[in-house]
Order: sequence, then structure tokens, then C-alpha cells
Amino acid sequence: MWSVHGDGYRIEPGQVVAPGERLAWAPTIGIGMQHVVAMFGATFLVPLITEFPPSTTLLFSGVGTILFLLITANRVPSYLGSSFAFLAPIAAAQGQHGPAGALGGVVMAGAALFLIGLIVQAVGHAWISRLMPPMVTGAIVALIGLNLAPAAWNNVQEAPTTAFATLLAIVLCTVIFRGLLGRLSILLGVVVGYVVAVIRGEVDTTAISEAGWVGAPEFMLPDFHWNVAGLFLPVVLVLVAENIGHVKSVAQMTDSSSEALDPMIGRTLMSDGLATTLAGAGGGSGTTTYAENIGVMAATKVYSTAAYWIAGFTAIGLAFLPKFGAAIQTVPVGVLGGAATVLYGMIGVLGFRIWVEHRVDFSNPINLTTGAVALIVGIANYTWVVGDLAFEGIALGTAAALVLYHGMNGINRLTGAVASEGDHLQVGGSTHPDPELANPTWTDPRQ
Repeated sequence: MWSVHGDGYRIEPGQVVAPGERLAWAPTIGIGMQHVVAMFGATFLVPLITEFPPSTTLLFSGVGTILFLLITANRVPSYLGSSFAFLAPIAAAQGQHGPAGALGGVVMAGAALFLIGLIVQAVGHAWISRLMPPMVTGAIVALIGLNLAPAAWNNVQEAPTTAFATLLAIVLCTVIFRGLLGRLSILLGVVVGYVVAVIRGEVDTTAISEAGWVGAPEFMLPDFHWNVAGLFLPVVLVLVAENIGHVKSVAQMTDSSSEALDPMIGRTLMSDGLATTLAGAGGGSGTTTYAENIGVMAATKVYSTAAYWIAGFTAIGLAFLPKFGAAIQTVPVGVLGGAATVLYGMIGVLGFRIWVEHRVDFSNPINLTTGAVALIVGIANYTWVVGDLAFEGIALGTAAALVLYHGMNGINRLTGAVASEGDHLQVGGSTHPDPELANPTWTDPRQ
């Protein structure tokens, strides 16, 4: 299935191991396990924060990765780990309908993403770029992260000393270590925070001693409530943006055009949707393509999908070690608070990064108004109750970003009231053809 690159052990300067190639099995297995380490720090934090079984989430991340590789015919190297975009809607749904109700929302989101993938496979992905230009996508990603700020603060207040030690360790590991260790700063910070919590007597290890060495993960069936759909469907837009960005990044990193893998976008969306649906149906967290593993590929120059098969099966194997899962569940709330302070903020900043990379023009009042309203609605968690349905900050902020951006641009095409040329605003002039001066799509952010 894979041709051997060179002698199987060396990568010459300027070369990469392509998705259809592999090194010898010994280094391939090592790189695959490295992918598990890279994704682990972020993937296991999601079930800890949402109080889902970590082993179950780990199992479905491995299963989802294998499905992704099968559906994309081994052409797109990717690991599917837990998506932080699900944190806020899961927390809100759990408050209304418990864990099973939250899982029902995860299944809805996965099914919607799978349907979008089917449509993209049939008609192409250009319509997604028009529906969700970087201005809109950046706003949605940012408000999802910032909406979670109160949850991080609540955890920090439970054990402020431990939370501060965790946060400090993450910050220091980021600037002290190079390479893979630097990219694992969150995992290392959690380990340091855990040690501090043990010293302070905040960790109960009874569950570890009582757990067996081998056993199946804990499964849970979803419960469906239509009033949580508004909480989860906005997450689908984030997953679409992450997925497309991942595909284009991989295409460019393998020394190809960023459009080289565009024909696979429908399949990658379908794969992610199916993996999320299966995870929600069995008690796991929703999945997404993982940027952490892109970092491993960039460092090793190995883009072989063979390494991801190893990573997927390794994750599945770890899921059947109950002591391992029990150890993860003993991580105290203070450690989670310190890590969440960084993680939630990073989600918000990733939205701003989308704006910066695509040179979104904020001298244009349409862009400025769209971002301003969407962020405040999301951060303040505006809520609109209609009968049994409750639409909260993420859903309303997402709707605001979409409606304001497209609505204002539609009206402006008729009135010509706003035109943006560089940093100079002209009121009453002709309508600028591209509200975002650089590029309103995902095709070439460097343009």
C-alpha cells in the first residue's frame, strides 16, 4: 500500500516522505506513537472537562482516524482528536438534559457535517468559501473560545494555587523546550500541575488501584432533544473551516499546490462527520482534524499515512487499559482550570489569527460591525428563549456573524454607501468588489 522512501531510514535534505510512501516499519511505528503523544494532551482534556469517560473518547479518536484514512483512500494524513469547539455546547446541554442529552447534540453535529460532506462531494466546496469567508469564520472561532472564559475561571477558583502552578508550567515549557517538547507544553504543564496537586493532597488515587489492567471502555447511549440543536450546529461551521484548512495545509506542506487535495475535501468532511457521529453514539467527544499532528509532520518531514494507522491502533489499544483511563480521571479541577485558561484563550486567538492571515480589512465598517456584534453576543452569552428552545451565545453569535456579514454586504451592493480602499473609508462611494481586501476565500492567504 505504501512505497518505501529511499532506504527506509534516511530523508535527504529538501525531501519529504509523501502520504503514499513510508519509512521502514521500525521508524514508522515510532513516528506513529509520536503522533499519539502529540494529540494526547489536548484530546484527553476534553473528556476531563466535560466529564465524559477519557478511555471512550480515546477509543473513538482512534476509530475515527482509521475511518478517515479509509474514506480518503490513504491520501490525506490526519489524526482525528477531540474538538474544543464542542466544550461550550456540551456544557450547556448537560445543564439541560445531562450527559446523554449532550451526546445527542454531538450526534446531530456529526450527522450535519457528514451531510455537508456529501453535498461538497457532489457539487464542490466553492459555496462554503462564499458562505463562510475568513471574516465570518474568524468571528465564530473566536466567540466559541471566549464564551468559555467563565468556565475556566470557575475551575481556577476551586484550587487557585494548583491552577497557577499549571498555567505557569505551560508558559515556561513553551519557551524553554524546543521541537516536540515545546509543542507538548500543555501536556507537560498538566503533569507538573498534577504533581503539585498530589503534594497538596488534592488527588484521590483510589480509582486507579481499583481499576483492572485490561477491560472495555465505558459506553453511553445518546438521548435526543431538538432544543439543543441550536447549541451544536454552529460548531459544524467551525469543523468545516478546520477541516478545509487542514487539507490545504497538508497539500502545501507536501510540496504541492494548496489546491492539490481539494477534490478530497468532500471525503474529509464526510469522514470527520462520521467519526463525530460514532463518538456521540457511544459516549465519546466530537472529533476534528488535529493541528498538533501537523506540527509533528512539519518537524519530521514524514507525511506517510502509514504512521497514522499506527497512531490510530495505538489509541485504540490504550483505550482498553482501565488503569490508564482511571489515572486520567484523577486529574483535579485546579489543573483543569490552569490548562483551560490557556486552551480557551487559544481558541479565541485562533479566530483572530484567521483574520490576520487573510488580511481582513477592519477599516471596512461592515467587517468591523460583524466582528463587534458577534463577539459581544458570544462572550456575554446572550440568550433567546422560544418556547422549549433556548438559543445561547454561540448559536446567536454565529447567526449574527452570518446574517450581518451577508446582509450588510447585500444591502451595500444596492446602496454603495460603504467602500473601503486601503485604510481610507469613503462614505457614499462605489461599492468595493471585495469587502475583505486580500482574499475572501481559503485559497491563498499569502496573496
